[in-house]
Formats: sequence, C-alpha cells, structure tokens
Amino acid sequence: MSNMLHVSQPVLERRTLAEGVVEAMRDGIRDRTFVPDQTYSVQQVADLLGVSRSPVREGLLKLEEAGLVRFSRNRGFHVVLPRSRDIAEIFGVRLALEPQAAARVARRGDDATLAAIESAMSALRTAAAEGVEREFWHHDRELHRLLLVGGGNPRAAEIVAALRSTTALLGPPTSAGPRDLVQIGEEHAPIVEAVVTRNADAAEAGMREHLTTTGLLLVAQTEGLTADHPSVRAIWDDVAG
Repeated sequence: MSNMLHVSQPVLERRTLAEGVVEAMRDGIRDRTFVPDQTYSVQQVADLLGVSRSPVREGLLKLEEAGLVRFSRNRGFHVVLPRSRDIAEIFGVRLALEPQAAARVARRGDDATLAAIESAMSALRTAAAEGVEREFWHHDRELHRLLLVGGGNPRAAEIVAALRSTTALLGPPTSAGPRDLVQIGEEHAPIVEAVVTRNADAAEAGMREHLTTTGLLLVAQTEGLTADHPSVRAIWDDVAG
C-alpha cells in the first residue's frame, strides 16, 4: 500500500466526508495511484484518508453509481476506467446541453454575464500562452460553466462538471495529443465572439464543433487510434453523431 501514499487528500472539512472521499478517489484514479488491475478494500481507503469506514463506503457507492468502481463480493472493489463508448456517450450528453446553452446566452445574456465570459476567455488565453496547464483547465471549466449558467440552466452546469470529472480520469488530456493549449484555447474564441456579438447560430455551431473535435480525440486516445480512423468515427456516430 505504500504506492497509495501519493493520493492528494482534500480538505474534508469543506464538504461532507463522503464527498471528500469521492474527490480523493478521483484524484487517486487520475494519478494512477488506484489502477484497474488491482483490488482495494474499504479499510485501505479509510486508513489512507484517516476517516472511518462509513463515509468511505458511502463515497465508493457514489463512484459505483457513476460507473467508476465495481465491488466484488467479499473481495473489495476495483477501478473501472471509462471506455471509448462511455466517452462518446458523455459527449453525446454534452452536445445535447452545451450548444443550445451557448445559443441561449447569446440571445439573452446580460452585460455582467457577457463580461464574465470574456474575462474567462482572457484568463484561458493567458494560461495557454504561459503553458500553465492546471490553470488552463480551471479556466476552461469555468468558461463552459458560465456559458451553461448564462444560458439559464445551472443544473446542466452541474451535470457537465460531473461528466468532465469522469473523462479527466483517462489520464493525459487532449493537450497531450495533436492540439496544444493555445490551439484548444482558441477553439473557444469563435464561441465567445459569437456570444458577445449576440450571434446565437454561430455560438451554437462553434460549441458543437469544439465538443465534437474534443470528443473524437478522447475516443481515439482511448482506442489507441487516430481521430480520423473509421473505428473511432463508427463509435462516435453510433452514440453521439
């Protein structure tokens, strides 16, 4: 269990203990401290985080509902990483929510909302130019959140945040592939420009293109193929196309 000592422990007081367990487990899965080919016990996680078994069990049940862990009878649990079809399904949900939200905020977002979106885009560009990946993905998530909330659907923002937490478990983000941070950041520029100029159709189209590009790359990474491979497109079209 010495290899588990690298799990970053959250400040559990900020949330319920069970939510803290979920966050710590996600960090551990993302860091490959918890790996799919090994069985773990509730007690191991409890000892690691310094909490009782009860919140650990509750947190693991939440992760089981999300499909990220699977319990084996009398043998503990093991990690289940998202598969390529899971990724396509996640982006199918995002495509059902985010393009329309971008169009709505373009039509009816108030000045304060548009200013916040422009500010998030500026921060995204700065982080990309400086190569600060952690800050970049923070501003990326915030920009998507503002577009969803500005579109009048804060519940959708919560759903998308949870879905993104799942895809983040795959390891290196799409910036480790054919796109760098600057290129990913600039994919958001047409969306933001369309929103602030009140062009709802362009905002919707820009978001759809951005999500499709990202989704195809993640499916391809999971399959170990290129994004233009027929197998990748077949998976995508079957679920999200």
